[in-house]
Amino acid sequence: MSDKPVALITGASRGIGKAIAKELASLGFDLVVNHFDVTAKGRPDESKAKQTQKELERLNTRCEILRGDVSRAKDRRRLVKLTKSKFGRCDMLVNNAGVAPAKRADILEATEKSFDRVVGINLKGPYFLTQMVANWMIKQTEQYPQRALRIVNISSMSAYTSSPGRGEYCVSKAGVSMMTKLYADRLAQYNIGVFEIRPGIIATDMTRVVKDKYDKLIADGLTPIKRWGQPEDVAKAVGAVAQGRFDFSTGQVINVDGGFHLRRL
Repeated sequence: MSDKPVALITGASRGIGKAIAKELASLGFDLVVNHFDVTAKGRPDESKAKQTQKELERLNTRCEILRGDVSRAKDRRRLVKLTKSKFGRCDMLVNNAGVAPAKRADILEATEKSFDRVVGINLKGPYFLTQMVANWMIKQTEQYPQRALRIVNISSMSAYTSSPGRGEYCVSKAGVSMMTKLYADRLAQYNIGVFEIRPGIIATDMTRVVKDKYDKLIADGLTPIKRWGQPEDVAKAVGAVAQGRFDFSTGQVINVDGGFHLRRL
């Protein structure tokens, strides 16, 4: 049993997830870092996760890593089992793992295979991982009513912004947005807060391939704040939730997008 609060973060070996892990470590959390990294040849890759683990442990944080695909029920069970066996508690779940289509395709030509992959990882995985963790959290509230338990879902501005060249991604993130509302409603009676962090254009591996395009769009005024978002911008929002600054705002959407969501004339 850990004496410190424990956060389980999916997709946390790099990018936004890693920044969130570092932020929570700085706030005194022990961590379970999930990832599903592969090499360029498609083989399992633990190198980034182990490096992240070393960096987190230098922050005086216990960190367990586990490779697993959140779209698979058996991997979700392994993830929760590890958290229980190593720490005996879960104070915060951060559903961050997500993928873009392997190949962008017009919605009139996109394949079911791509849809199933993206929706499986981005929506089905967090939906059922949250179900599993939420039931465990309910039991924790019965035994430890003083604990503050929270769930954070990382969605995207694509939850409401049309991109017909990657429709499956937009659908998956719109689903995460509704999922947040559903769990916030259902878990409020247990005082378990559920929140949606909605990033905009963030500098990560996923957006590197469209850097030139977004450099120009941002320079031309796509976002009121004319810069790329950084993973740390998203992490700060998660940190604010972890500190209890939004505990009376369950179901809240926090836009981290440089003002993209504003309607302007």
